[in-house]
Amino acid sequence: MEETRIDIAPVTHQQADEALEEMYIAIREIEGRVYTDKQVAQLPDMDSSHPYFKEWKMRQQSSQRLIAHLQMIKQPLQILEVGCGNGWLASKLAQIPNVKVTAIDTNRIEIEQAKRVFRKPNLQFIHQGFNRNSFNSQVKFDIIIFAASLQYFSSVRVVIGDAFKLLNQDGKVHILDTPFYQKDKVDQSVLRCQKYYTDMGFADMATHYFHHTLHKFNVFHHKILFDPGTLWNRLTKKGVFYWIVLKP
Repeated sequence: MEETRIDIAPVTHQQADEALEEMYIAIREIEGRVYTDKQVAQLPDMDSSHPYFKEWKMRQQSSQRLIAHLQMIKQPLQILEVGCGNGWLASKLAQIPNVKVTAIDTNRIEIEQAKRVFRKPNLQFIHQGFNRNSFNSQVKFDIIIFAASLQYFSSVRVVIGDAFKLLNQDGKVHILDTPFYQKDKVDQSVLRCQKYYTDMGFADMATHYFHHTLHKFNVFHHKILFDPGTLWNRLTKKGVFYWIVLKP
């Protein structure tokens, strides 16, 4: 397979703010979520003694479901992961036969780590923000994935609309590993979030985290492929996050 290279549009206003990057990494360090290159290379496998072992176990399950689903398509795919972080999921996706994966994130530090750790001819990491103008007009994707990243976009309607503009015909958007909140509890969740970051010494971070509800997807043609609220999924503890697929 030829080495994948996607040219990005020269839109300098989308470049990540260095102060936000530093704040994000500082918070991750306090939380114990900054991993060594060796740890990142092994993700989502995590030592059972690690404080986030259960969390990574769930992300392992959700990634396996996603990969199995994409493998069943049995055709070449151009995949974009938005908010790829340290790149572990993009690397797993790149193992699917006949795919090319582009992964973007606004955090330069994590993108640089992803580039160091994961080197594959069909995988490209780009330090880049996301909207409909993030790529040149001829660049289109079959699959766009938001895994644990939708909460950093202020508007579901806008970001999904932007994603649709970058899809090929019959392309789809996948959302997973993302918290959603009940409409009548959003205000309480916002206050908890503000307190959490304030107590940590980074109150400004709360303004970059958004509390979305499932009803925001009602304006789109969508399907829930994994519902953590079903009795079986609650009993088997196969995950706490929804897996939602949308198409234009």
